[in-house]
Amino acid sequence: MTSPARGSVLVAGSANIDFVVRALRIPAPGETVLGGDLAIVPGGKGANQAAACAKAGGAIVTMLAALGDDPFAPILQASLAAAGVALIEVRSDRPTGAALITVSEEAENAITVAPGANAALAPGDLPDLAGTDWLVLQLETPIATVTAFARAARAANVKVLLNAAPVQSLSPALLDAVDVLVVNEDELAMLAGVEGSIADRLARTGVATTVVTLGGRGACARLDGEHLLQPAFPVVAIDTTAAGDTFCGVLAAGLAEGLEMAEALARAVAASALATTRPGAQSSIPFRAEVDALIGASRGHDRGDLAIYCGVAVPVR
Repeated sequence: MTSPARGSVLVAGSANIDFVVRALRIPAPGETVLGGDLAIVPGGKGANQAAACAKAGGAIVTMLAALGDDPFAPILQASLAAAGVALIEVRSDRPTGAALITVSEEAENAITVAPGANAALAPGDLPDLAGTDWLVLQLETPIATVTAFARAARAANVKVLLNAAPVQSLSPALLDAVDVLVVNEDELAMLAGVEGSIADRLARTGVATTVVTLGGRGACARLDGEHLLQPAFPVVAIDTTAAGDTFCGVLAAGLAEGLEMAEALARAVAASALATTRPGAQSSIPFRAEVDALIGASRGHDRGDLAIYCGVAVPVR
């Protein structure tokens, strides 16, 4: 089996320590729920995506992140190094970012993020982009920094993948610099409006190539007016934490490797499915061989059902 071609990906974004508790259910406002033991694990959308990209095996991955001068920073450094990510650190006098995560028995989660050092990442921190093929961004760092990074990448002929999460209003200056926009179903509704089908909303994002993740249904991509459908791979989910980040990282790795969007999308959906079968964030992300095995053993669900759900007339692919 030949080794994949290795493109170069820079992930610029958040790195957090996750404080995770499993409970029977996610508490309602004002409610206290008893849970299990506290787990302290590396996370953050940027760091998760960098780890997923590196584990996918199709790219040389570097991450730009801001960390505090505290006992939590070494946990993130060690986790990224173990995944094969080269880290460019910006040191901050603010604490390393943190996330408080409750995971229910139904594998759903509720997350509150304290940005900490992530808020210190500034436009001037972007390294030289020479030799970089893709820049991957999220929205857990200042939007002005994200916009400056994306525009610098566009000027340097580096492709940009933006995961618009946590969702917020996006300026034309940012959207114009994005090559691939990735959102989940709720984020798509907030960016494009709730009226119409998923296909209708994908046409209103302002980015020609937009991908929406649909949880247990799979994913749908719109490329210059054409749709790609990738049904989910059947798994038994126990924790959805980092599933979306796994999708983004593996998608970026596939595109950097030179895969067509359809194949990159399939690998991303398979990897995110596997991530839900394990607890934690970076610890749940699968390696390339595991993704290969799942794709080889399963054809996924029916495209026709996904086409109907998305409002796509003909499931051509």
